[in-house]
Amino acid sequence: MNVPTRRAMTPHDLTRIQFISDPQLAPDGQRVAFVVTMLSESQDEYLANIWLMPTSGGAPRRFTTGPLRDTAPRWSPDGTQLAFLSERVAGQKAQLYVMPADGGEPTRLTDMPQGVSQPVWSPDSTRLAFVARVGGWQEPADEAERRKSKPVRVITTLKYKFNGEGFTYDRRPHLFVVAAAGGPPQQITDGDCVDADPAWSPDGTHLAFTSARHAERDEDHASDVWLVPAEGGEPRRITATTGPVSLPAFAPDGTSVAFLGHCYRRDAGRNLRVYTVPVAGGVPTCLTPDLDRTCTPFYSSIGPQWSPDGAWLTFTVEDQGDVPVYRVRANGQSAPERIISGARQVTGLSGTGTHLAFTATDPVSPAEVFLCHTDGTGERQLTDLNQVWKAEVALVPPQRWRYERAGFTLDCWVMPPCGATPEQRYPTLLNIHGGPHTQYGHQFFDELQVYAGAGYAVVFTNPRGSQGYGETFTRAVHGDWGGGDYADVMAGLEVALQHCDFIDPERLGILGGSYGGFLTTWTVGHTQRFKAACSERAVNNVHTLFGTSDIGVSFLEAQSGCLPWETPQWYIEHSPLTYAPQITTPLLIMHAENDLRCQMEQAEQLFAALKRLRKEVLFVRFPDENHEMSRSGTPRHRLERFRMILEWFARYL
Repeated sequence: MNVPTRRAMTPHDLTRIQFISDPQLAPDGQRVAFVVTMLSESQDEYLANIWLMPTSGGAPRRFTTGPLRDTAPRWSPDGTQLAFLSERVAGQKAQLYVMPADGGEPTRLTDMPQGVSQPVWSPDSTRLAFVARVGGWQEPADEAERRKSKPVRVITTLKYKFNGEGFTYDRRPHLFVVAAAGGPPQQITDGDCVDADPAWSPDGTHLAFTSARHAERDEDHASDVWLVPAEGGEPRRITATTGPVSLPAFAPDGTSVAFLGHCYRRDAGRNLRVYTVPVAGGVPTCLTPDLDRTCTPFYSSIGPQWSPDGAWLTFTVEDQGDVPVYRVRANGQSAPERIISGARQVTGLSGTGTHLAFTATDPVSPAEVFLCHTDGTGERQLTDLNQVWKAEVALVPPQRWRYERAGFTLDCWVMPPCGATPEQRYPTLLNIHGGPHTQYGHQFFDELQVYAGAGYAVVFTNPRGSQGYGETFTRAVHGDWGGGDYADVMAGLEVALQHCDFIDPERLGILGGSYGGFLTTWTVGHTQRFKAACSERAVNNVHTLFGTSDIGVSFLEAQSGCLPWETPQWYIEHSPLTYAPQITTPLLIMHAENDLRCQMEQAEQLFAALKRLRKEVLFVRFPDENHEMSRSGTPRHRLERFRMILEWFARYL
């Protein structure tokens, strides 16, 4: 290993990276629009604008100049206009704007109190559909009224709050349509339900959307694809409420709708598959029955996309650390074929009749924009916005090791410290992902590069429960939290120690967030091998998570296979809090105060127990942040989080 001439990555490099997302190819294929986001420490804000790039090559240019965040660029089908969402005033929600595709002044189309999401053009380029929350209590304009008590909350459903949104029981999202030339938006759907994912029919007369409108929707994960007239009216269901569905897309001839879903109303860890269903209704056809992978990445909105002739559907999958692109014949007469591959992850995708535009990232490159033919050939990289930054900073590529355990083949990656020298051993951090149904792999992950830049070797694995290795592997964690998953992670550490002589086995730290936080707390309650640990936004008491988390009831019933009043012992035995007396590792607990996924009480209980037991523990709380703080929290809090973690491990390692 040679000493690099470039410097190591530091936390403040987050404010220099240009994060590229949401590539949208123009209808004529001549330009691609995309979003560039940067973190501003001085403003403590995310600043985002829409950029354009000729597909023939050349310099990208900034297209919008909004002072805060311009996102979700969408070309009109005739190519003359570009719609987008914009936060033009601090503290106000994003609204829908339209501007000429060649530049000019944007026109604001909406003024929705709760903001706007998921804009989509009508086929004739005269209207846009979008989703907006309606209802809910509004802060009074009058100061005297603002000093009075807020109304009480009357809760009748289990799904009454959501992380990052707050209380949602009285402000459900519904579909709207607005004229591109301006005018009042028309609400198309209503009811005590969540409507999402609007898609226009080719003739512009109807919208497809997803919604859970069945009587048991409070107790399961099922939803349906519905059709509603574009002028409003009674929605018509075209699927059979067999499981969750998302991201419908009309076939070009309007006779069928593609969507993602599976046929298990209460299960977790199932593969999302690509289906088509006739618009007239009927039994959906699964086009990926033998592809043992989930057909969309976690936290992704990449749905199945039709070719203009209706012959193909293109989609992404999670596969052993990669996110490649596949396509499958819409008639179901062939197996899915991989068209975009490589040790990388595709993060955005759009297409025309001849080309696909996509964003992709690998371990040493933040996402950039690429272009290829619809069969994946002729790939070209269009942007390199982080070229100057990458020339200055030494990013560390991970080494990949495969190992066998309990009949499974698993992956372990190891990153040496930046500038590591031969015959020297370094402190090492074992990093555990959350989910549990997510995956680590071949993407740029700022956290791991910061740790390597600070002088640590980094080990990360995909234990059972991870996506990308087949449904059996993903579901192997169910009912066994802290069992095989913990053993998989520890076995991965042994593989790293066996192959990497730069790891100091006497200076090991461990950290993780969410489910990774659960496994971190669990691990230090079952072994004294680590010198320090950081458990972040963790599940520490499974029993109380059931009734406090926004998804706790359905999530834990699916993960455990039992209910807490039926089998309380499972919840006790699989809670890291139960093993607090055995924790001797100094533990940093970090939690966001507005976290509705793993509520603050999860951290408070663990901290109280360890303090009462006189263990070495530090508790850090982040005000006004939610479960996504480490990924999308305010820039200052994200930088402060890094500082706290690095100081903690430096003290002990």
